[in-house]
Amino acid sequence: MKVLVVSPEVVPFAKTGGLADVTGALPEALASLGHQVKVMLPKYKMVDEKKFSLKKIKVDLPDIPLGMKKAKIDLKSCVSKTSQAEYLFVVNDHYFEREELYKDPETGFDYKDNDERFILFARGTLELLESLGWQPDIIHCNDWQSALMPAYLKTVYADHSFFKNTVTVFSVHNIAYQGNFPKETFKKIGVKEELFYPTSPFEFWGNCNFLKIGISYADVINTVSEQYMMEIQTSKEFGFGMEGVLRTRSDDLYGVLNGIDYQEWNPEIDKLIPFNYTPDDLSGKKKNKEHLLKLNNLPPTKKDIPLIGMISRLADQKGFDLLAQIKDELMKLDLKFVILGTGERKYHDLLSDLEKKYPKKLKVNLTFDNKLAHLIEAGADMFLMPSRYEPCGLNQLYSLKYGTVPIVRETGGLADTIQDYDPETENGTGFVFKDYDPDELLKAIKRALAVYKDKEKWKKLMLSGMQKDFSWKASAEKYVHLYKKALEKLEIQS
Repeated sequence: MKVLVVSPEVVPFAKTGGLADVTGALPEALASLGHQVKVMLPKYKMVDEKKFSLKKIKVDLPDIPLGMKKAKIDLKSCVSKTSQAEYLFVVNDHYFEREELYKDPETGFDYKDNDERFILFARGTLELLESLGWQPDIIHCNDWQSALMPAYLKTVYADHSFFKNTVTVFSVHNIAYQGNFPKETFKKIGVKEELFYPTSPFEFWGNCNFLKIGISYADVINTVSEQYMMEIQTSKEFGFGMEGVLRTRSDDLYGVLNGIDYQEWNPEIDKLIPFNYTPDDLSGKKKNKEHLLKLNNLPPTKKDIPLIGMISRLADQKGFDLLAQIKDELMKLDLKFVILGTGERKYHDLLSDLEKKYPKKLKVNLTFDNKLAHLIEAGADMFLMPSRYEPCGLNQLYSLKYGTVPIVRETGGLADTIQDYDPETENGTGFVFKDYDPDELLKAIKRALAVYKDKEKWKKLMLSGMQKDFSWKASAEKYVHLYKKALEKLEIQS
């Protein structure tokens, strides 16, 4: 199949979160399965043109309408060094050559013209495809920034014979991020005025919501775990207002768990950790722990005290409100704690104060540091993810591979990937708590600490996690299955 993956961010070119990891790995996995793959993303300032040898491609394009305005775009490209996937970049310096991807660093808020930026991205991509003469079977859109493309194909471009055999798959990675704009944005999209009315695909409580548009028009929709797919249809708590729209598309909605890249996240070959190790020889893990403790100024002790790691955005969604309620009780337990991440100011302040109070037990790193992230996965004994909701989650999957036992809440992808440890059968891969409650979180941590004291049981638990396979190959094959379902719909319609 000819597949175009469209995403606002893609590793290794531009990243703010897990979406970039997914749309960086999936095209490579699809290409390895024999499909012809191209990837489209904006040419941001952070994209290193020299490093990736970007080349300009001559294209004959009309100006792209943005309501009363028009914008010009150019195209640059490069080819993957590890597969034949081609990466295409939509170029417009006015809209994309900025310090950050979505937020204005001066204000801390989203760029005021994000609607125009991603209207240009979506419509410009379709124009570029026609100009290139490359007809994809599948356009795989990701999150609200590319959500207008399914709508364009069924409205503005409906009579373009070039796209008559093209279908769309729309992946929702985190439904909390929706691209919700004032109703004036609708006029910039360029579809017929009569398409905006109460409850229409383009209208959401008087506003224009890009995510709703994508959900309404895509041939097939998916999110990034089966549990999360169920949750976002059930209540506003999980669906963020989209639950009703999703229920109307439930027959076309699927859950596909993200994979992880074992070339990057694997303790046997990880180049970012000082000591590699394998399931057959775990001695390197102990050395990584010693190195991690030393690096974080956590004094060594004669007694083997468990070390808990967290790598996270510091936000309520990630469970830090629960941690705040048990912080002192937690610090009284026989453990050490290393946290890496940035986020809400209140948690920066809370964790910094807690570190000052317990300097021998807690180290907080308020930064982004990929090397330290790898070391935490390799050196910690346990990894904590007490999320309120978690579409898929990647760190619990990394942790399994590194023999770092996850402690997680039973939600979304965490529920789908971590099996709660049963002390009687000694089966399981981690410690799971159900209710979003500080006492339940504390109980789960105490359960983990109790098992840690029995070295034989703990080693068995570590090894059961290390044997799990969450590679991208299985996930890519599931996406191919979705692509075929979308194409089947086209055959039925025609």
